[in-house]
Amino acid sequence: MGRFDEVYRAAAADPEGFWAAAAADIDWTKTWDRVLDDSDPPYYRWFPGGELNTCHNAVDRHVESGRGEQAAIIYDSPVTDTIRSITYAELQDQVARLAGALAARGVAKGDRVIVYMPMVPEAAVAMLACARLGAVHSVVFGGFAANELATRIDDAAPKAILSASCGIEVNRVIEYKPLLDAAIDMAAHKPDACLILQRPQATAALTPGRDEDWEKAVAAAAPHPCVPVAATDPLYILYTSGTTGQPKGIVRDNGGHAVALKWTMKNLYNIDPGEVYWSASDVGWVVGHSYIVYGPLLHGATTIFYEGKPVGTPDPGAFWRVISQHKAVSLFTAPTAFRAIRQQDPEGDYMGQYDLSHFRALFLAGERCDPDTLAWAEEKLKVPVIDHWWQTETGWAIAANCLGLELLPVKPGSPTRPMPGWDLKVLDSEGHEVPAGTIGALAGKLPMPPGTFPTLWNAKERYTKSYLANFPGYYETGDAGIIDEDGYVHVMARTDDIINVAGHRLSTGAMEEVLAAHPDVAECAVIGVADSLKGQLPVGFVVLKAGAGDGAVTDEVVQMVRDRIGPVAAFKNATVVKRLPKTRSGKILRATMRKIADGEDFKTPATIDDPVILDEIRESLAGIGFPKGG
Repeated sequence: MGRFDEVYRAAAADPEGFWAAAAADIDWTKTWDRVLDDSDPPYYRWFPGGELNTCHNAVDRHVESGRGEQAAIIYDSPVTDTIRSITYAELQDQVARLAGALAARGVAKGDRVIVYMPMVPEAAVAMLACARLGAVHSVVFGGFAANELATRIDDAAPKAILSASCGIEVNRVIEYKPLLDAAIDMAAHKPDACLILQRPQATAALTPGRDEDWEKAVAAAAPHPCVPVAATDPLYILYTSGTTGQPKGIVRDNGGHAVALKWTMKNLYNIDPGEVYWSASDVGWVVGHSYIVYGPLLHGATTIFYEGKPVGTPDPGAFWRVISQHKAVSLFTAPTAFRAIRQQDPEGDYMGQYDLSHFRALFLAGERCDPDTLAWAEEKLKVPVIDHWWQTETGWAIAANCLGLELLPVKPGSPTRPMPGWDLKVLDSEGHEVPAGTIGALAGKLPMPPGTFPTLWNAKERYTKSYLANFPGYYETGDAGIIDEDGYVHVMARTDDIINVAGHRLSTGAMEEVLAAHPDVAECAVIGVADSLKGQLPVGFVVLKAGAGDGAVTDEVVQMVRDRIGPVAAFKNATVVKRLPKTRSGKILRATMRKIADGEDFKTPATIDDPVILDEIRESLAGIGFPKGG
């Protein structure tokens, strides 16, 4: 038995003993009464009775243990031409003073604070200052539309809002304050105070009596100590866009979250304290919470805050420059970032311009990594490329290849095996487990491990209905896939991306794999559109690599699907597009594309990166006759 199997079995055989041992790596002000409270299934709680402070564990304890002069955060901003390093001691001072400024404005344990910030270190300071007070932060992606921000203000009812005058998208300055003002005007709930970080690129007008200059408020504040909170108290709320238009507030608790993230830094990512770790995401997303801010800092590593893009700031070598300059040993990013780099630099020429000798591993997540992108990254980087699968709800990986335990053989298209603490099954529509290799709904047997979400903010009934009701005793992930005979997980699509073609259940993800294998295709998506005869038919969208001609690519990919999946797929339509519509975190908006193809009304998703792309998709679909009769 290998090391991974040994650890996985230990977590399954005695979850309480396993997670109690992991919890020894965290400082507690009071030990828990029991590791797992299973008295009210399906609602489980980890470490009830325990008390701790997450900010103490992420900042103060490293200063106390002599790590104060080590860099905690490296801020690298190609869009402002700035590189700045903040030590743990400096971070402690900044966080304690901002916590003091918030406390002076009435923010206390249990109060909510909205953080509406760009990718600057002050965003981490804001999150940690809330954690220091026991206040609950809710980060909203900087630049998010005013009406979307307003719904979050009304749901969270924040005492205060922390924001900045602007964010920067490549070469465009986006002023945040007009959006924030509009959101507060729209919201029924009004915050007592707003602290605004003035950036040199834009100066925000402050509303008297409500808004104050961040730096002045912090300079005048007394440092505030860490406030112990219950392990089961909420640390943060992170909203995901709900299908009903009402956002879903994912709640993360303090105790289980700190334990799980600290454990993953070594066991999953193989990072040691003091090493430089880079997660190229944004604090607006769960990856930013878990692996830009909390995970690396809980572990005493150095984390990189990158205000830029994989391409265009200034070129497709941006990531390699950051890794080389700051000696990052590991990178975690979305497959879409790699597809963008590959599209502009197919031969990986920019990579050769930088010293990557210290770089050990690439981790990908956010959406399924197609085997072609995986193979390209492996070939060019010559390090393990680890695809792993997790969700906003889970806070950390459901399935992964645990580099810190044992590198298991990589199967392209698979995030490897369920993580220790997860008992993952594939279920049919009746909730029965299906045989290995059969597609179905991926579901995790309850209780989920620590660090996952115990509920939705003020919406326990919706939590139950959305995640627990369909398959009693399980967490429904909403993803479809298979677990093969080796125990490897293959996440094929969201459950609603399984299409039914003349009675055959087919995965759009499997078809995307085929399209991605075409040498001229940089990126692709497949959706199911309504068909009166067969129920649904697949339609493919391909983005070509730089320098590739349109040629006969669409005909060729249609033939490839026919050859590899068979005529049963009824794959006859593909179109070349300049780009795919995505959220700012890189997820392709397949559901919106499907509505355009079907001629249905839809609301432009609040998380979309560039709404203009939807018009481009509409034109491309019209070119191949969709919507039918439209």
